[in-house]
Amino acid sequence: MKAAPVLSLTAFLAVLAPLPARAQVPGATSVTQSSSPAPLQPTASAGPTSPFLGGVPAGVATKEPLKLTIIDAILRALDHNLGVLTAEDALGRAQGARKIALSQLLPNVSGRVSETRQVINLQAFGFGSPGGPSFPGLPVIVGPFNVFDARAFVTQTVFDLEAQNNARSEAHALDSARLSRQSARDFVIHVAGTVYIDALAASARVDAARAQLETAEALYQQALSLRQGGIIAGVDVLRAQVQLSVQQQRSTASVNDFEKVKLSLARVVGLPLGQAFVIDPNLPDVPVPTASVDDLIDLAVKTRPDYQAALARVHAAESTRAAIAGSAMPSVHVSGDVGPIGLSVSDAKNTYSVAASLNVPIFNGNRTHGRLLQADADLRTRQNEAADMKAGIDYEIRAAFLDLQATSEQLRVATTARDLAAQQLTQARDRFAAGVVSNVEVIQAQEAVALATEQFISSQYGYDLAKGALVRGTGTSEQVLRQIIGGSR
Repeated sequence: MKAAPVLSLTAFLAVLAPLPARAQVPGATSVTQSSSPAPLQPTASAGPTSPFLGGVPAGVATKEPLKLTIIDAILRALDHNLGVLTAEDALGRAQGARKIALSQLLPNVSGRVSETRQVINLQAFGFGSPGGPSFPGLPVIVGPFNVFDARAFVTQTVFDLEAQNNARSEAHALDSARLSRQSARDFVIHVAGTVYIDALAASARVDAARAQLETAEALYQQALSLRQGGIIAGVDVLRAQVQLSVQQQRSTASVNDFEKVKLSLARVVGLPLGQAFVIDPNLPDVPVPTASVDDLIDLAVKTRPDYQAALARVHAAESTRAAIAGSAMPSVHVSGDVGPIGLSVSDAKNTYSVAASLNVPIFNGNRTHGRLLQADADLRTRQNEAADMKAGIDYEIRAAFLDLQATSEQLRVATTARDLAAQQLTQARDRFAAGVVSNVEVIQAQEAVALATEQFISSQYGYDLAKGALVRGTGTSEQVLRQIIGGSR
């Protein structure tokens, strides 16, 4: 039976919360958490369902295979992973929305220069028409004449609660986008590291399958020799041949799985298309936090960028509601213009006008009330999302601690079991060679070795994944990366 991988990409991204996806907050540009997705699987036609499973290929493929360490993979993912690039674009949109909102509070200045030639019918303005003023000698048609006008216009908001709170909402949305970008970087470090470890586990399974295939070939040759010597029956040769076929299938499947995981890794980190590469089995030592579970949870709640982004979205929704309520309040605006006007440029005279307006909403058909109902629902949604994320952090860290303890113990037991299974196989082969037993015992010992090896691989790399999950849970992935590489990237 084919062993399951340590942690497939599908299972990994199905159980971990992805980076919050963008959502609409009335009057605000913000980012919000989405629920855990269905299992994800990258496809050639549709591309990855999650942006963190994709990347933008960069560079030109080389003929020589590239040696890719886990640190190299993470650094490339930070630059080329689609999830990070998408978060950076979201930050740019939030910055633009913030500037647009501020423009409603800042002076708006424009200029205009015009040269007009016109003919006027005075009767159209009430002069000389029945019931209108009459001026003897004044013609009904005046012109043609030129009018030159060069004028600067300025408008300024003096008091507008809606515009002020919209600006506050966009400021909170911008904070959320910045924090979400940092959360994306932390998450992609975890994704790249997990996929790399998944590749290492697949490589270890390839090595184990090849070793078991070599053993099966040796046992098959041994069975042939013993059969020719008349020591064993022909059925033992058939059993050895069947076992050899099974191991050949396992070896082929393990190589295929390894190559597919490498393809996924290349996509995640944005390697050039068709770039051959080899992975380095040496992993840096990731320190295990020594603080208690409760202390780590408290630290994560205070510092994790995705949770802080969720709180910023709550503040954005609050400001949006205040902006809607402010739209029912009076607002004050000032406008003015200044510039020369005349029949020509040479005889133009400076003129100006200044106006102040007080706008008082009276009735808008319950539009404001409807918008408030929507804003209240959006606010409750953001609050619920933040509360759920806080609970998710608690679960994530506690689960990582349990996995760390379990895999540590499993690794210790699996190491012993692997050594014992190897001794069992050696003794079974000796007994079979001496003609004491049939090769049923040998085949059973081979299966025990295969099972013990799989348990060892799962425990070994599962322990590394548990350490990475705990670091991710505390929101310190990029800090730990900087400590490992000794830089300030």
